[in-house]
Amino acid sequence: MSWLTNYVRPKIRNLVKPREVPDNFWTKCPVCGDMIFHKELEQNFQVCPKCSHHFRMKSKDRLDLLFDKGYTIINLPEVRDDPLSFSDIKKYTDRLKEYRKKTGYKDAMMVAHGTLGGVPAVIGVIDFSFMGGSMGMAVGEAVISAAELAILQEAPLILVTSSGGARMQEGMLSLMQMARTTLAVKRLKEKGLPYIVLLTDPTTGGVTASFAMLSDIAIAEPRATIGFAGARVIEQTIRESLPKGFQESEYLLEHGMIDMVIPRKQLRSELIKVISLLINKQPSGDLVEMAVYEGRE
Repeated sequence: MSWLTNYVRPKIRNLVKPREVPDNFWTKCPVCGDMIFHKELEQNFQVCPKCSHHFRMKSKDRLDLLFDKGYTIINLPEVRDDPLSFSDIKKYTDRLKEYRKKTGYKDAMMVAHGTLGGVPAVIGVIDFSFMGGSMGMAVGEAVISAAELAILQEAPLILVTSSGGARMQEGMLSLMQMARTTLAVKRLKEKGLPYIVLLTDPTTGGVTASFAMLSDIAIAEPRATIGFAGARVIEQTIRESLPKGFQESEYLLEHGMIDMVIPRKQLRSELIKVISLLINKQPSGDLVEMAVYEGRE
């Protein structure tokens, strides 16, 4: 009896008991409600195969998507973690530790250099998963470092934005990054180097009000929220209802605020085209002098 109880019965139970499936195997699309297997979502560049909703991407995945094979992530300048000794529900230092452990990143922005279609390029990516992609001193230093590296390498600069704005835990020091990053972009443009911004969901606040809207070419992903203040704040301020799709990339394209809306699958090929047009300023062939028709007397 003990043999049946201790050996046979546990074996049978293990065979018939329901297996637990990890939660991260499936992702529910917030737009169409479809359940997407995680491998399928990865293979589709984090885009819903049913409704084409663009999920947010990690910085590393974004760099893998855009660069040719083999790129280098640069070390960014160190900044003070908590210059104001800020504390609300949690200490700011505790929040930083929490997000660093959760994401594996030092801060919200990552900068790398490599080639894009064989052309040297510098790409900086803000990751929304790190404190909402908020811009503090670390992000400011990352943008400046990216611009300086692009100048040093005489390469185009591409910045991918996804941010809730300035980081309140750093107060005025975070707002100062708007001016600092604007000057960094100005130096880049003085050298005649291409500056492209890819606006992803969401891009708001101080990031929108500074380096995100200073590019030579502004590209956005489909249905990305792009603006300064939130739609609800604007409605309460002007006491009027906003148009449908207000602050979405398609609306901004229609009203001339951005240049292109490109699905994620086509981003790399379109960026290669744009960079080649901006860099190759001379015509590819010889100029042919056309005969001037003066008409009959």
